[in-house]
Amino acid sequence: MLSNRARGNRGRGLLRGLVILAAIGVWLAIGAFGGQAQGSLSSVQTNDDAAFLPASAESTQAAALAEEFTDSETLPALVVAETSDGSDLTKEQLADVRAFADSIADAPLGGTSGDEPRTVGELSIADPVVVPSEDGQAALVVVSLDAAQASEDLGADETSGSELAVGALRTLVAADASDGGLAGTGLDAWVTGPAGFVADLVSAFGAIDTVLLLVALGAVLVILALVYRSPFLPFVVILTAVLALCLAGLAVYHLAANDVLTLNGQSQGILSILVVGASVDYALLLVARYREELRATSSPYTAMRRAVRASIEPIAASAGTVIVGLLCLLLSDLSSNRSLGPVAAIGIVAAFLSATTLLPAMLLVGGRRARWVFWPRVPHALGRHSDAPDAPEPAAPESLDPESLDPATGAVAVARSNGDTAADTTADTVGDAADDTHVEVAGHGVWSRVAGFVGRHDRVVWVVTAVVLAAGAAFVPTLDANGTGDSEVFLTQVDSVDGEEALTRHFEGVSAQPAIVIAPEADADAVVEAAEGSAGITAATVVTDQPATAPGMPAQGDPLVVDGQVRVDVTTEAPSDSQAAVEAVADLRTAVHEVSPDALVGGAAAERLDTQLAGQHDLRVIVPVVLAVILLILVLLLRSVLAAVLLMAANVLSFGFALGVSAVVFNHVLDFPGADPAVPLYAFCFLVALGVDYSIFLMTRVREESLRVGTRRGVLRGLAVTGSVITSAGVVLAATFAALGVIPLLFLAQLAVIVAFGVLVDTLVVRSLLVPALVHDVGDRVWWPSRLGRGTRAPERAVTLSSR
Repeated sequence: MLSNRARGNRGRGLLRGLVILAAIGVWLAIGAFGGQAQGSLSSVQTNDDAAFLPASAESTQAAALAEEFTDSETLPALVVAETSDGSDLTKEQLADVRAFADSIADAPLGGTSGDEPRTVGELSIADPVVVPSEDGQAALVVVSLDAAQASEDLGADETSGSELAVGALRTLVAADASDGGLAGTGLDAWVTGPAGFVADLVSAFGAIDTVLLLVALGAVLVILALVYRSPFLPFVVILTAVLALCLAGLAVYHLAANDVLTLNGQSQGILSILVVGASVDYALLLVARYREELRATSSPYTAMRRAVRASIEPIAASAGTVIVGLLCLLLSDLSSNRSLGPVAAIGIVAAFLSATTLLPAMLLVGGRRARWVFWPRVPHALGRHSDAPDAPEPAAPESLDPESLDPATGAVAVARSNGDTAADTTADTVGDAADDTHVEVAGHGVWSRVAGFVGRHDRVVWVVTAVVLAAGAAFVPTLDANGTGDSEVFLTQVDSVDGEEALTRHFEGVSAQPAIVIAPEADADAVVEAAEGSAGITAATVVTDQPATAPGMPAQGDPLVVDGQVRVDVTTEAPSDSQAAVEAVADLRTAVHEVSPDALVGGAAAERLDTQLAGQHDLRVIVPVVLAVILLILVLLLRSVLAAVLLMAANVLSFGFALGVSAVVFNHVLDFPGADPAVPLYAFCFLVALGVDYSIFLMTRVREESLRVGTRRGVLRGLAVTGSVITSAGVVLAATFAALGVIPLLFLAQLAVIVAFGVLVDTLVVRSLLVPALVHDVGDRVWWPSRLGRGTRAPERAVTLSSR
């Protein structure tokens, strides 16, 4: 019989080993294919505002009609040259600019081959045009790129044609005059216009693939090393996060490549950060529970099985809450927002799968010697417990019936493998039976003291905390989230912004992207008059059958009529990419619609206006839906309406505090020009969903403890036991979101500040003080309307779980 049992044990051990190797093998294969896809995500990005707008947007309709007035769409690249000392251009300098323009057609595009365009001239639809400024101090070179060809990926690196063309122009500008460049001519020159801005934006997002990920992983590695004090375990957790990112990247790449969803640079950056942060958070929770179980059994397999069983509900609830909250973005009018929901949801699913399959497999690689991964702080089993592989597992704490507790002692025995009661290695002792304001949990001294403080001063703690959070939230209205211009989104000096400023100084009335009005032929004169009388408008010109010298400048010839309609190009005083131009176009629409109700106003500034209006609409629609959905999840998870309402109220208050304080920092410390409407929307979705996560982690443990020792003592014990691991998880997530700040773009920097700060507030204030104090003060009623809320539980007296 002993021989049969030994053979059975060897068979089960072999099976376990094969399952572990298979799990790790599958994830390594995912890493091999997913790593390549993750590195290629930039090639399937779309960063054009027009591509995100719905078909019903006025600017989208105007753009479709405007195409009928041109043989081909152009993407202007503008080279602006001015004298270095501010003097007038000399004849020699103007000749140098003309020579530069003549050299543009032969400027080589790097990396192209075969039938692909080899020079800038092959990407252009017309010869470059030189336009001297009226003040005589600058010259403008207009390079009209073919928009269709410029948007195609070229070369082995799959770089867009516009990026290659702008790179070629900037290389030529820096060349000596003898080589057709402008170096040594006494001129300063910049490449700007739509093509220049796109190239600089793509360059800024280029750091997402490498710098952002390295910074995030580096910060997480340092934090994990401090938390675990082990040379091995941090790398196991990091590998879990990296392979989760590979899985997410593999799925997102193929969906974006097949036009199932739209991926932009912002979504890609958020995906990387979210997957790393969520993976590590879930890993921290699982590893913490695994360490607890290793002190209760000598078998790592049994410990892992129990740890997964105990952790799966809060981790799944956390992942599900974030996924459902982010999928509410599908209600957005903007495809960029709609796509972020599925993109981020895919990332959370990948993080969940990795943490619950790959991580346990890697932690069990050593078999019965698997504890080595915790070295030098190796947890050892305390007491005698059965390690039989087929022994029954303990009932899940949530499944305990409060009525089954011993009414005489208020104690509950947790059945272990051999029918004995197991030692709860984190058992607390409470001195007096009537004292529910103190707790002492072995190995959690700091958080036991915090829990005791909360228990002794619960009402003072939650009132003061709520007042402070409300005071910070009062500054939310000071956040200017009405939008920013293209030139304001860069946090570092870039060529296109400098060139735009030079263009504004010397070429009033010239616009690379004028506003477009499509109106009935009979209303042409009235539209032009209304446009010229609108605030912020410098010129309005009907498009003719002869091309203009430069974008926005008048042309000769007869008005071009297509299907009874004309096109009017309207030039704004401010650059078309600025917020001032957006406001001017808003006034233009009002003026034009008064004289021609059927007219459509489009163009770059109009597209930005429609994007901002859609963002404001999304904020009004999506926020209530997210709140309602997450509230419902909390009710179902906690089996309590009151607890769910209190948690939601606390987390909304926390979000308001984070947003209000961030508004003060943006306005008075960092001096930011404003924010895109998507900033508060994204911050809300992430902070509320992720903030509720930590409350879920806490409250699921509190409910587990409340079934055994009562609500007031249970919340103190739950806070003491989960304090360190949830704090570590919050710090990790805050660090990963803070890494978004390495991308020099306003949107991501603001999101990094709000979310990182908000996560710390949720972790250190809401989950550590506000929520526990509220629950402790309310007591059993917090579980209303469940049986636990009616006092159906153990008497509130001292409880110690001990082994026999």
